[in-house]
Amino acid sequence: MTIDKRIISCVTAAIALTLAGAAHAQAKKEVTFAHQDMVVPFRVLIDTGELEKATGYKISWKKFTGGGDVIRAMASGDVQIGEVGSSPAATAASQGMDVQVFWILDDIANAEQLVARNGSNVNSIADLKGKKIGVPFVSTTHYQLLFALKDAGVDPKSATVLNMRPPEIAAAWERGDIDATFVWNPALARVKQSGKVLASAGDIAKKGTPTFDAIMVSKSWAAQNKEFMVALVKAIAAKDAEYKANKAKWTVDSAEVKSVAKISGADVKDVPEALGDYSFLSLEEQASPTWLGGGVAKALADTSVFLKEQGRVTEVASDYSKFVTDEFVKAAK
Repeated sequence: MTIDKRIISCVTAAIALTLAGAAHAQAKKEVTFAHQDMVVPFRVLIDTGELEKATGYKISWKKFTGGGDVIRAMASGDVQIGEVGSSPAATAASQGMDVQVFWILDDIANAEQLVARNGSNVNSIADLKGKKIGVPFVSTTHYQLLFALKDAGVDPKSATVLNMRPPEIAAAWERGDIDATFVWNPALARVKQSGKVLASAGDIAKKGTPTFDAIMVSKSWAAQNKEFMVALVKAIAAKDAEYKANKAKWTVDSAEVKSVAKISGADVKDVPEALGDYSFLSLEEQASPTWLGGGVAKALADTSVFLKEQGRVTEVASDYSKFVTDEFVKAAK
């Protein structure tokens, strides 16, 4: 065999091995899924392993305490699917990440609340001037806090807004290190025990700043794993529908509520009320113009404009519709 032929043979073998390796990698049914601590029916699927059984995929569940951490993990390629609030989703889109929102985990409604600590002399949003406020940066609560302060005539720079994850907020609250927080459960339940609610996400949404939690996916990964995506959507929709049809049965003694508490880290006694603060959408509602059919893209655009005004993002995309898809919802109907 001549040198040229040996070289060609080696190159051919190398290419074959590369292609075989790529095919093997693609054939591997594995995904890393980032979830947070929101109190939602989806947690039951995580605890019981129902999704793995339904899809045959090995799912590595990774818990994060903020949407900013989730989008960083997705940007690095360590995570293919992740739960994010509308503000982190807008941030990811504004940064040009190759991601799409494909499911609305929940309409936040009253599930996030701005609370002032008892003894802080804060009785209204206007009283937050000069106070210390704990909030996870780049989260939905951060976005609404900035809007609420501005709407109340308070310059956000006149308050000390501290970047804290929910567990850190709960600890700082107990120590008396912060005067107020805008947060969700399970931390919300803890701070409300010694605090006064100033406003909910639902109250602020009425002024034109709706927020929601979504599930976002790497666009390229989703294109290669469509069957999994449809199965995922069907499973979440079914669990949400099960909850909505049987709310009275989701008690502290039920297996479902115990699963939600286990995965979210919430106290089981707080779960039924916390679930009731959210609104969960059906497949038909998900695909409607209000949500994945147009409303989500508009919300991401509006959120990005506000975040740019506040110096939280540097660019606003010309089109946010490419960061939203209803493909898997429609396929699951």
